[in-house]
Amino acid sequence: PDYSSYDIQLSVGIQSESMNEAHVVCRSNFANLYWNAAQQLVHHSVTGCVMKAGDLLGSGTISGTREDTFGSMLELSWRGTKLVHLSSDGKGETRKFLQDGDTVIMKGFCSKPGHGRVGFGECRGKVLPAGSVVNATSAE
Repeated sequence: PDYSSYDIQLSVGIQSESMNEAHVVCRSNFANLYWNAAQQLVHHSVTGCVMKAGDLLGSGTISGTREDTFGSMLELSWRGTKLVHLSSDGKGETRKFLQDGDTVIMKGFCSKPGHGRVGFGECRGKVLPAGSVVNATSAE
């Protein structure tokens, strides 16, 4: 059987409140999944759980084998023992864990020579202080 997965380029950036733009801290690929989408579906349904049109499956963390392809801050900071630089020159801000005010931006796309590019847009979220109340109509 062919256990390959889709070739989807993924990136994650972090933008602190003092930064003008996000710095990419991870570039990985959907093909790095331990279990591909078909295997995840079978695993989910084998116990009798019914899947219906519109149901979503989350892949979880998608990490590669190199440091710049690790898919979580816990991996990138090696359990908080290493600094993650938020600039290319290594002179800017650093993180071991996300901080209040940080915005995380995830992007993905597929491309193949001669076939164009399909983008999935971006998903972004801002880390708010504990106890914050957000009004859905005023959320960023």
